[in-house]
Amino acid sequence: MSCKCSSRCAACALISRRQFISTAAMAAGAAAVPLRFAPAQQPPATAPAEGARRAGAASKVRALVHACFVRRKGPYGMRWPGAVYDGEAALSGYTRQIEQAASDLKIRLELRRVPLYSAEEADRWLAEAAEAKPDGLLVVLLDRQEHAWPTAARAVTSGIPTVVFSPVGTSFTTNTAPLAGKTGCFICSTDDFAQVRWGMKMLAAAARLRATRCLVLAGKAAREQPMAQLGITLQYLPAATFLERYEKTPESPAIVAMADAMIAASRGMHGATRQDVINGVRSYAVAASLLEEHRADAISMDCLGALGRSKVSLPCIAWSKMNDDGIPAACEADVGAIAAHVLVQYLFDRPGFQQDPVADTARDAIIGSHCSCPTRLAGFDKPPEPYDIVHHHGMRDATARPTWRPGQRVTMADVLPSDGRKPAQVIVAAGSVLDNVAVPPAGGCVVAVRVKFDGNTDVLSFPGFHQVFFYGDFRRELLQFCRLFGLEAVQA
Repeated sequence: MSCKCSSRCAACALISRRQFISTAAMAAGAAAVPLRFAPAQQPPATAPAEGARRAGAASKVRALVHACFVRRKGPYGMRWPGAVYDGEAALSGYTRQIEQAASDLKIRLELRRVPLYSAEEADRWLAEAAEAKPDGLLVVLLDRQEHAWPTAARAVTSGIPTVVFSPVGTSFTTNTAPLAGKTGCFICSTDDFAQVRWGMKMLAAAARLRATRCLVLAGKAAREQPMAQLGITLQYLPAATFLERYEKTPESPAIVAMADAMIAASRGMHGATRQDVINGVRSYAVAASLLEEHRADAISMDCLGALGRSKVSLPCIAWSKMNDDGIPAACEADVGAIAAHVLVQYLFDRPGFQQDPVADTARDAIIGSHCSCPTRLAGFDKPPEPYDIVHHHGMRDATARPTWRPGQRVTMADVLPSDGRKPAQVIVAAGSVLDNVAVPPAGGCVVAVRVKFDGNTDVLSFPGFHQVFFYGDFRRELLQFCRLFGLEAVQA
């Protein structure tokens, strides 16, 4: 069977979050959720994700950004940007664009509308900003002369992440070079405002990162642990929590309907059964209820350790659907993978595929191999990639196996968390999809995408493990984020 909808099936879309989460009630026999009739017309590709939701502070946080304009008072004259530059028009136009970007990105903007006309005014503004402890600064230069670039330099060295916007005519490379290698800044020397918007988005993403709470189901003890430098809070729960909740979660009509919708939208099933898919969606309901109960934004679990010896469905489908819903879900309680999932989703509005790297020396490529992969690889608001439903490589449970587009540019990110003594590292690479490896006849995990990365890294010693692959060439943007927030970037 195949579903004709361009997004998710109507049966999925019409189950409200509250209805769906209620199916994961603590006691067996909890009231079943009624499923409404589907309308004749399918929902659009931009329909919001239903079912699980982020319930933690990261879904509500709004970054605080202090912004200013800098120029000398009076006419520009012959000195750059010159009498040809309409400073008032630039001030008005950039004000509108900054305010619109702040609104779109849900940023709390403190914008000084009157330019800083002197070094003394700039010092006072910086002191006031430092006292307010914002998540970032935005310094817009409408001048190249006098206190303009010294103000930008003082902002960068303030310790507050700073975006500097220098429209064409307000800098030479002699102005930008001294700050080019500095940590804590992102310099936009361009007339393209999209770069400024990207800088603001990085500030917003970092604020969300610091507010993120991730449930980690592993071990036997409950505890909390902050992730150094990145700020993510890891809330550990005993691994048995998931199993106990699963056994108390009824197989409701809503769970069955979501499973059937997933099957209908697939290209087919191989090995896995309808009951396997229902069990996988039941795990999704369990995870959704735990997120709601513990006010968390992300989730991870020692999957095999917690469930490997039981008949309970491993969370391959659950994590795939979570990541499609914009909820970072990492396999195997890997805290670096948790950070990478969060980073990718917050910065690029799409899910990533956490995988085990396999060297292919014949093609000089890396095969990303794992059993849980999201399907909405092009973005949360984009249609899913075609997928089939197969067994996990252990010949148990069900998982969605999407087809990655050959030729598609992809980025790899792997976060190595800080140990408190040295900064966190982010391994970065970009490349192109070659093909999808058929498993079987090949062995290993059933989702296996072959990628040829740029450069000359020896595939036998390709760095990292459980790296996250995701659609798009965002190598440069990840490097910019690392510099802005003092992470150590490693280019593979």
